[in-house]
Amino acid sequence: MTRFDPTLAAIRFGSGLGPRHARPASAAALLDELAGPDRMAAAFPVSAYGEAIARHKRFVDATKEWRKAEDPVRRKALDAERKALSGESHEQYLDGLRRNIARAMQAEFGFRERLTRFWADHFTVGRRAAILSDAISSYVDEAIRPNLAGDFATLLKAAVTHVAMLLYLQQASSAGPNSLYATKRPDRGLNENLAREVLELHTLGVEADYSQSDVRQLAELFTGMSFEPGEGFRFRRPFVEPGEETVLGRSYEGGLADIHAALDDLARHPATARHLARKLAVHFVDDTPDPALVDHVAAAYAASGGDLTATYAALLEHPSAWAPERRKVRQPFDFMAAALRALDASGSDLVALPRGKTHGQLLGPVALMGQSWERPGGPDGLPEEAAAWVTPQGMAARIQWAMRAPQALTGKLPDPRVFVETALGGTASADLTFAAGAAATRAEGIGLVLASPEFQRR
Repeated sequence: MTRFDPTLAAIRFGSGLGPRHARPASAAALLDELAGPDRMAAAFPVSAYGEAIARHKRFVDATKEWRKAEDPVRRKALDAERKALSGESHEQYLDGLRRNIARAMQAEFGFRERLTRFWADHFTVGRRAAILSDAISSYVDEAIRPNLAGDFATLLKAAVTHVAMLLYLQQASSAGPNSLYATKRPDRGLNENLAREVLELHTLGVEADYSQSDVRQLAELFTGMSFEPGEGFRFRRPFVEPGEETVLGRSYEGGLADIHAALDDLARHPATARHLARKLAVHFVDDTPDPALVDHVAAAYAASGGDLTATYAALLEHPSAWAPERRKVRQPFDFMAAALRALDASGSDLVALPRGKTHGQLLGPVALMGQSWERPGGPDGLPEEAAAWVTPQGMAARIQWAMRAPQALTGKLPDPRVFVETALGGTASADLTFAAGAAATRAEGIGLVLASPEFQRR
């Protein structure tokens, strides 16, 4: 029988504990947070991806004119315009970090925020095109957040066909080898990146039974999905590989409707159910999850036709999800958000941080901890295993941030004897409680709590 633990629920499945936030009373309460309006997106909105697309067009046009301009005065003005546009883009990037932390800090429980980060990592998008690479938070808000409580097929289609994904995995220039475009531009060929990652990472998983032929056929089916500067998504018929493509034994004609049909079929595949179930269990519960937990979640996914809320409910109802040992290490973003939530920091104040302070207190430290904000090392996203985060450099950065950032970001610090209870909800060891209370300063006492393995783990 499942024993729901409100404190564990807030730490393991939410953004952590805070003085102004009630702990979830049940698993249903966590799911209700998904069913209700997205209050945090409304409270801390990020710029639309279309704004970045328009900025990108202005940057491209200014760059073309700058390269051709001969008048030095005109060249200088155009270069200043390019630098201003780059500055706007970087500010959008920083604003995404500030606003996403603010959302996690001030969410009712934070289950939606945790799922947003999980799926944003599952559908990783990183740096590829100038300026547009700074708009990844906008991609997440458009493709991930609105779809994380519905069916997986809808989420899959929204993420895979988004301009950010097409650019990151170089799909926008992919042309079928026998397409009309390829006959005129034989130097432009088929790119298999998106097809491979859809099968290997987004749906079936690397251990599933598919072949290189499936990858190539899916890549040929994906031809046509492209991007137009200043406009966004564009389906280009001349890029499409003519004829049928066969993926996992099913045939599809070229075109956007059949691309969607193929993604629907992949979403319903049993291997996808298993792959996603294990990823959820690993992310939230244990690096080596109980096989019975994975089986239970996969069965719920399959039985519901890929309904994500039903899948999360299965995760939350299984006894293994409530094992008292906290075996997962908070990733750097989650660590920062949980710390600021426990400190009762102001989301509005965080969003208003100037550029220099954002770099010094958020962007730089989170990178030193091992998680460069929206700059993944590859399409497979962030590592899950604890060993990837518990490194000498990473832990030193966490300790340094814990000792210095709370004072810099909040101003007035709470009494460490009260804070240890606020942050850990009665689960703190006697040794940590004593050390926090005996610290020479409030900053030192707060830092000891935040730097402790007890706070780092969920």
